[in-house]
Amino acid sequence: MLAVAKTASGLKANGIAVMLCLVISTPRLERPSELTKARQSFWPWIGAYQARGICRHIYARAGRGAVAVLDVEDNDALHRILNEWADIVPAHFDTYPLIDPQAAQRMLSAQGAMKSE
Repeated sequence: MLAVAKTASGLKANGIAVMLCLVISTPRLERPSELTKARQSFWPWIGAYQARGICRHIYARAGRGAVAVLDVEDNDALHRILNEWADIVPAHFDTYPLIDPQAAQRMLSAQGAMKSE
């Protein structure tokens, strides 16, 4: 279990900065039936990341692809996961860094305080 603590810069888990990313996969144009076996192996693979708390959420997209929220230590960890993912199901990935809602609200409050001074 991760010990999560708030710091001035955001959240830290076990002393490591938390980096949340939204990942949207769009598989290559191969016929889905050609990748059935690989696609079936995806779920146990991502399940291991869920069990470790790295994959916070995973959803299959209607049609093809998936959407995940990953909690990684750094860009290297994200890179490793996306390469493993692409080895299972070749895809294009759109990645979006996310901000914890409480951290976003703190930043907004600080900006508001600065404007009122």
